[in-house]
Amino acid sequence: MTTPLAGIFTPFIVPLDETGAINESELRRYIDWLIAKGVQGLYPNGSTGEFLRFTADERIRINTIACDQAAGRVAVLAGAAEANVCETLKACETYAKIGARAVAIVAPFYYRLSPDGVLAYFAEIGRQSPIDVTLYNIPMFASPIDVPTVQRLAQLPRIIGIKDSSGDMALMLRLMAAVQPQRPDFLFFTGWEAAMAPMLLMGCQGSVNATSGVVPELTGALFQAARTSAIDEARRLQFRLNRVFDVMIAPLDFPDGFRLGVGLRGFKMGVGRQPLGPIQLALRKSIEEKLRAILTEFGYLGAN
Repeated sequence: MTTPLAGIFTPFIVPLDETGAINESELRRYIDWLIAKGVQGLYPNGSTGEFLRFTADERIRINTIACDQAAGRVAVLAGAAEANVCETLKACETYAKIGARAVAIVAPFYYRLSPDGVLAYFAEIGRQSPIDVTLYNIPMFASPIDVPTVQRLAQLPRIIGIKDSSGDMALMLRLMAAVQPQRPDFLFFTGWEAAMAPMLLMGCQGSVNATSGVVPELTGALFQAARTSAIDEARRLQFRLNRVFDVMIAPLDFPDGFRLGVGLRGFKMGVGRQPLGPIQLALRKSIEEKLRAILTEFGYLGAN
């Protein structure tokens, strides 16, 4: 597939039924809604999608549902992070067969690796993957990917871009300056919506962000404003986006606030697989009230 990778990609929350199993019919309905609201891509099995809380078979099923339901209408950037190179390559092969446009792979997690270790890991995948690969830098959860490493990995044709969720504007600019002269087609996606407008205005081709799963209308409008250099409008929408984002990102354990948000938009999301303690249960109620008020103020509740 040659579907372009640009615009808003949603790392969607997976609806669960009362037994904790994947609610496939609701997931398909949710995917259709996201596409109808104008997102340019889907990102199954990302951090927001809680990929570590699903089995390997469930991760395959989630990606399969996403590719099948998208049916070529939007690109699917499939989360393919597994515990080691061998299993990650198996996931790459599987997702290539089911129709994903590319895969996103996080740097090794749990064990903190040196830059040399991170380079060796991605280089092995880049040389063997049957599908295009985007790097996923999320230093809060995994080994960081530094500028020299990305510069070297960009020499591998299969590695086509990076999604950075650090929110570090200076890092993104250094990445662009280091990589674009030798690889002008290399893609840069921001994964931190609190800095989405400035990242897009400085040249990122798109954004992969959890808030797009709750208010795709808002993230889509911000993307269009930034792409057309409507700076005042992009600034206004960025501040509005931050109000929605801030109430969902904290103080609830990630990504429970986003599960609440999708539920308020009319979907049966169920309870996540991480058990909630009494403090989180109490916070959930107050966060839901705050989020409901913001979404009502912005005109998103009751909207189709």
